[in-house]
Amino acid sequence: MICKHAPTLAIAALSLVLLDIPAAHAASQTLEKIKEVGKVTFGYREASIPFAYLGADQKPTGLSLDLCSAVADKIRAVLNRSALQIDYVPVNASNRIPLLQNGTIDVECGSTTNTAERQKQVAFSVATSVASPRWLVPTSSQVMEPKGLDGQTVVITQGSLNFSVARKFLDDQKLNVTIVQAKDHAESLLMLGTGRAAAWFEDDILVAGLVANAADPKAFRMLATTYAPSYYGLMTRSEDPEFKTLVDTAIRETMASGAFDRLYARWFESPIPPRGQNLRLPMSEAMKARVKSPSDALVP
Repeated sequence: MICKHAPTLAIAALSLVLLDIPAAHAASQTLEKIKEVGKVTFGYREASIPFAYLGADQKPTGLSLDLCSAVADKIRAVLNRSALQIDYVPVNASNRIPLLQNGTIDVECGSTTNTAERQKQVAFSVATSVASPRWLVPTSSQVMEPKGLDGQTVVITQGSLNFSVARKFLDDQKLNVTIVQAKDHAESLLMLGTGRAAAWFEDDILVAGLVANAADPKAFRMLATTYAPSYYGLMTRSEDPEFKTLVDTAIRETMASGAFDRLYARWFESPIPPRGQNLRLPMSEAMKARVKSPSDALVP
């Protein structure tokens, strides 16, 4: 028996196939806004080397900006418009989430750690980096392990997730340590370099970037102790899962094509601006696993 609705169903099914890519993003409020105003706005960090920072020309640059450029290309393809203006807005650890939530920026292209707590406020793309927090001390310091910080002052960047990690460790070890906070990573390194803090606690991958571009990179060293890994991602609004899908697709495509490997080599294994320093940080096995199987999961 032939169903009288078969032709209609077939046409509908074919339409869905043909319109699959645009339809997947049709309900995106962010994409509709971008289409209406003709521009996308990216938030960037000013001192999160090599993810997002100001280059020698005072323009935002870094791995996360390159990934956001891929997102912009995907938006152009989905909207079928080559003319798309890109605006950049500087953000910091304290205001990056509010500026995303209120629509000032559409994507945060920085170095933000994906956590269950933050997922209550925003959404994260598939992981773009894997890091582990470590203590940075002056090379001349007598401190060889975290316990040696007892009785001293340490600095942590304001708004950094690592504040709670450090606080728990110090409390668990019953160390009498004073924590001060700096407004950004550059100020944290400055406080360490000028003796106002005995150590700085931050993700190793970010610390390496700041130190590589310091006036004297040899003036600092990391303690060997590492802590639980964390996963970075580009942030989007939590109420727009369709736009997150678009962002994820753009990143997945860079990983599948090999473009991500080339970007990683450019920013972590080659001289980078503004000082031409090389971070010399080969891709970790944990990051290789995420490139092979992109995911926004919080566990390995």
